Amino acid sequence: MDLGHRKADASNDHAHRAIDDAADRIGPALIALSQKIHANPEVGFSETKASTWLSDALEAGGFDVERGIGGLSTAFRATRRGIAPGPTVAVLAEYDALPDLGHACGHNVIATCGIGAGLAIVESMVDFDGRLEVIGTPAEEGGGGKIILARRGVFDDVDAAIMMHPSVKAMTRRGSLASGRVEVTFHGRAAHAAGSPDQGINALESVIAMFNGVNARRLHFRSDARVHGIITHGGDAVNIIPARAACTWSVRAKDRTYQRTLVSVLREVAESAARMTGSTLEWRETRGYDNMVPSPAIAATCSAHLAAHGLEDFVPAPDERMGSTDMGDISQMMPALHVYLPIAAEGTAGHSIAFREASSSPGADAVVVLGAKVLARTAADLLRVPGLLAGAVAEHQEMVQAGTVAGRQGWRVESSRHE
Repeated sequence: MDLGHRKADASNDHAHRAIDDAADRIGPALIALSQKIHANPEVGFSETKASTWLSDALEAGGFDVERGIGGLSTAFRATRRGIAPGPTVAVLAEYDALPDLGHACGHNVIATCGIGAGLAIVESMVDFDGRLEVIGTPAEEGGGGKIILARRGVFDDVDAAIMMHPSVKAMTRRGSLASGRVEVTFHGRAAHAAGSPDQGINALESVIAMFNGVNARRLHFRSDARVHGIITHGGDAVNIIPARAACTWSVRAKDRTYQRTLVSVLREVAESAARMTGSTLEWRETRGYDNMVPSPAIAATCSAHLAAHGLEDFVPAPDERMGSTDMGDISQMMPALHVYLPIAAEGTAGHSIAFREASSSPGADAVVVLGAKVLARTAADLLRVPGLLAGAVAEHQEMVQAGTVAGRQGWRVESSRHE
């Protein structure tokens, strides 16, 4: 009989109960902060109030806080050192809102769950080796704050990173889509549309041809492809042949390799559209986010904690609908978790007024505390359970060898192509 293993299990059970009790004690303050952030939405890179409130709470809770890390004024890192040297586990917080819609993605819940996890571990007085960090990451909604921080070395010493996201059901193994943006401008030649149309080159016809060309290829895309565009400029006056027309495209897929294939298709179609009308093509590409690859070991650990709190961990369907997140880039570099917790009824659309209302509902308040417990338990296990984090790191390295994730160096090389 392995008495040592039984003792470790008993110790972990005690730590989990202590963390839950601590989260319950600080719960009212976390909920109040979540509601405060929700009522004061700030868009990416401008989250001055939220960043201050969150980092102040961490500092008051016993963390050493660095503000303005990585050259981003609203980013922060809060550190709590353990009783002995060891690995570093980071809990990530997002707190930017959407333009016009406010917190229609529930980042107020993400932020308070994240800091709540760190504060619950400290409040519980659970011992651990290594370092626990809570990293505030601005501008997830299109700004890629985590990517900027990673390029500037903020994650260099982090061994694993975890966070939560509000949703309509609990999931630990859901991925995300690799993404990119392309801005296409066609240049033609202006002429009077009635008096001398034969002297013009119609740039707008190039845009229309490009949309038709993409639609002609769409049947042959994989089912996970998401290629959609808008016309951003169609001309200056109805009686002038448009000399300039422009469109912007979002290109996504379950993996970066196929996403790059789709971008190549888009380029072929754009070049063909330009040749059809005699216009010239201007192409500007922005890399976007990598696909999220959850760590199986960390997901299994988190799943057990969901079960302990009465939540079913749903397995994503093969055709699971997904968006994109800069947490995907972190998962390419290290073992990572992006757990989803339910705050709204199934069928509620993200980035909607309904989801914004759900993000300040009693259900969201409950998830603030529940999420803090689940993340804190998971982080504590990574720092305390012998072999768990090492196993997750080894597992991640196997995925690097298999080409499932890029690894730190591979990610740096790939992401630098579109800095």
